[in-house]
Amino acid sequence: MDHLFLPVTAAAARQFVLWVYEPPYDVYNMVDDQNDPNLVDAAVNYFLDPEIDCYVMADEDGKVLAFCTFGDDAQVPGGDYSLEAVDIGLGVRPDLTGRGLGSQFVTAVTRFAILVFQPDTLRVTIAAFNERALRVWMRQGFVVVQQFTATVGNKWPFYILEKEIPDTEEGV
Repeated sequence: MDHLFLPVTAAAARQFVLWVYEPPYDVYNMVDDQNDPNLVDAAVNYFLDPEIDCYVMADEDGKVLAFCTFGDDAQVPGGDYSLEAVDIGLGVRPDLTGRGLGSQFVTAVTRFAILVFQPDTLRVTIAAFNERALRVWMRQGFVVVQQFTATVGNKWPFYILEKEIPDTEEGV
């Protein structure tokens, strides 16, 4: 599956902010009331902010498969992000989750981050309950460097994983 990375548009953001996940992954649902245009618009506008550094991953037909953010948006309050790294946030369309496609998405977003940001280290923060995501990222060479409890929301436990990128690595 080829992935095209495109800067987020309002139309694409409107798609992914309305995605609905099955429990326990429903914590990743972005709006509490999809019929409230103010909530939907606020979520869309959030991802359109250039500071969020949001991209969509699309197929050849332009269908949104996933979205990713880089930087502060991918961090969870309570974690120690003092070491320099590029933080990655990744959201996959609900109907594509749990189907063994995770490594394709992680490989694509990791390659994209390396090409665009040329980091020494990549970092991802994952909820401890999300064992599927933890397995996928760890298979891609990310290692757990920290466990913490979020200081906002449900105050759940999270892991921070990192992967060092050798100078010679052009991609993953």
